Amino acid sequence: MTRWLLTALCATSAFPAELPVKTVILYKHGVGYFERAGELGAGESARLDFKASDMNDVLKSLTIEDKSGAKVTGLRYDASEPLDKRLADYPFQLGPRQPVSQFLDQLKGARLEVRAAGGALAGSIFSARTVAIGEKAQEKEQLTLLLDSGELRSIDMEAIIAMKFADAALERQVKDYLAALAVARSREKRSVYIDSSDARSRQIRANYMIPAPVWKSSYRLILRDAEALLEGWAIVDNTTGEDWTRVTLSLVSGRPISFISRLYEPRYRTRPEAELPEDRAVGPVVHAGAVVADEPAAPRAARKVMAMAPPPPAPMRALAEEAMPKEAASTIQTSAEGRELGDLFEYRFSTPVTVHKSESAMLPFLQQKIGVRKLLIFSDRSLQNPMNAAEITNTSGKTLDGGPITVLEGGAYAGEALIETLKAADKRLISYGVDLGTRITTAFDSSRDLVREFKANRGILTTRTALQDTLTYTVRNIDAKAKTLIIEHPVRPEYKVLNQKPVESTPAVHRFEVKLAANAAEKFPVTEERILEQSLSLVSLTFDQLGVYIQNKALSAEGRKQLESIAVEKRQIAETDRSARQQETEINELVRDQERIRQNLTSLNRVSGQQEQVQKYARELAEQESRLASMRDRISQLRKQKAAQEQALNSLIEKIAF
Repeated sequence: MTRWLLTALCATSAFPAELPVKTVILYKHGVGYFERAGELGAGESARLDFKASDMNDVLKSLTIEDKSGAKVTGLRYDASEPLDKRLADYPFQLGPRQPVSQFLDQLKGARLEVRAAGGALAGSIFSARTVAIGEKAQEKEQLTLLLDSGELRSIDMEAIIAMKFADAALERQVKDYLAALAVARSREKRSVYIDSSDARSRQIRANYMIPAPVWKSSYRLILRDAEALLEGWAIVDNTTGEDWTRVTLSLVSGRPISFISRLYEPRYRTRPEAELPEDRAVGPVVHAGAVVADEPAAPRAARKVMAMAPPPPAPMRALAEEAMPKEAASTIQTSAEGRELGDLFEYRFSTPVTVHKSESAMLPFLQQKIGVRKLLIFSDRSLQNPMNAAEITNTSGKTLDGGPITVLEGGAYAGEALIETLKAADKRLISYGVDLGTRITTAFDSSRDLVREFKANRGILTTRTALQDTLTYTVRNIDAKAKTLIIEHPVRPEYKVLNQKPVESTPAVHRFEVKLAANAAEKFPVTEERILEQSLSLVSLTFDQLGVYIQNKALSAEGRKQLESIAVEKRQIAETDRSARQQETEINELVRDQERIRQNLTSLNRVSGQQEQVQKYARELAEQESRLASMRDRISQLRKQKAAQEQALNSLIEKIAF
């Protein structure tokens, strides 16, 4: 077998009859895997037609297999050149709503034959333009020709009946230009050709990936007294433009990585212009003065980008058919077999499937008993009633693709739900209706506890305070039957549940299970605690603040002993500081009194007969000076004492640890 691999592919539909669609595999991320196979005669070439928009995917994923061992000599396909590149070589351009005069003005000098109302003219195009005529400045198009006689003749374009280019080559260019525009507007198909020079017939198989509608799944959940039946339907859409006749169809649950690489459109690089030095004219050179001598820049390292195309899916193999459950809600026959496909899961229909073009189909892929437990769920505190719900355990042994579920109970419609993709043995909650027989109210209470824990190290005191919140759910079951309620309580960052244990938790909610008796009420409090941590510098705490912490019962005996020693030091420092301030106050009062005495002395010296009083004031000043000196010495001693006490306190604080 010869196998050729293309590293790019884009495909859509429309293969010729000799290579019909044999296998279709639909994925959940917007692509489909297609396999075509057929016999080609000796020397024939196969043509595979695709949508132009799909060619990137075809060129990325196409594989060709020749089972007869013949040689495939090559693959070719219709090129795609951007329209602007194709039109750039023409000596004129046609823009949207462009007037004819503007087009003709681009062809100055071209020979033109004109048939107008006044007769026929022939000459070279001199100019063509739009001019304003009359008081109302009405715009008209005019053509000016240089006639063979040398005369310039202007003609209103409204009077022209017909025009023809005398140059056949220019006429062909205009036709080709218009044809290119028409092709770009209408041509949507591209072809890939498989060529072979072999002189015998051969079996060819082509596999590729192309964009395809996402297949969808929907379920019916039939609830019975002691069991439940799950019925799955797949919805597929054929938008390829051709029939899928008796194809092998597979549906894959999962989302492999897929992307679009632009492989189909030609890529162009802008090249630098280069000339030989002798081809350039020499001109004057102005040399600038140097400011800073920079080192030459290092060459920029070249970057390599490697694009890796994902390999095509492995060939699919059918599995043994599973036994169908005896009870069925619908008269259907499921022929889909499930199997793990790496991280994906595949449902393959063992019987051929036919879906005509532009049609969709519903195909049953699952019908079997499944584990279900009926519950109530309360999630939204703004509502009074919980939701009828079910806990589904995937006992099917298969991956259940996500989709809507219609719930039937007691032979009647009970509601609808949505479910995410569910792996085998996993479980999920679904809610499908409102339970009017149960009412729920909530009440909130909050309290702040005292400091619960103290820690100290290197002068930093860390306290931990507990904040408790309690939310009480009051549930009343007014039905004459017992129920099981799941309360979904929001997860709050930094809070810990104290009094209840959730049966399970998600990143968003804690789930608590509550048993409700018939015709009864139940209170369910949920208490949560948040620990607040605060760090304080012991140096900044006052004696009174330390006293509050020392009296806290949560403080250990060792911690209390160490904080008391710090408090003693702080009290001594406070007393020393108070004594110093008192001395400073007395000094200030004494200085003010001296100022009063000096003013009195100045007044008495001007009056005769006051010598005795002057001497009295002088003696008083001398005594005060002696007291001031003593008081200043005392302040100096107190300041030294305070400095020594602060040093001892800092040393004590630095060593504290509990």
